[in-house]
Amino acid sequence: MGDVMLTAMSEEPLDLAAHLAAVSTSATGAVATFTGQVRDHSPDAAGPVVRLEYSAHPDAAQALAQIAAEVVAAHDDVRVAVSHRTGVLDVGDVAILACAASSHRDLAFTVCRELVEQVKARLPVWKKQVLDDGSHTWVGSA
Repeated sequence: MGDVMLTAMSEEPLDLAAHLAAVSTSATGAVATFTGQVRDHSPDAAGPVVRLEYSAHPDAAQALAQIAAEVVAAHDDVRVAVSHRTGVLDVGDVAILACAASSHRDLAFTVCRELVEQVKARLPVWKKQVLDDGSHTWVGSA
């Protein structure tokens, strides 16, 4: 079975070095990371995106920990760390950060992707996309 080393919902910028340190050990042969950044466009926006405003359910931190636990429970030899931002994020800011460490690269890549996909599908977080004309759209779960 794997281990969850770090999960957090944060209004502060996410720290890649802290996530890497949380999952790395002397047995680590590979660490796969995913950094989800705010982009200046979206397929469901009618114009350029200038910022995102993330809102989270009060139980989001618990949900994030549960999602991570379920992902690692399906794998041996893996350690994960994952965090998601809340609040106002500008273009280029990091919204989600995930790391998966293992003895081998294939498992690290697989688990990192699985972790991110599960968080995107299940975490009770919503984003308000603010466009350059001042209008906005709400997007369901982040």
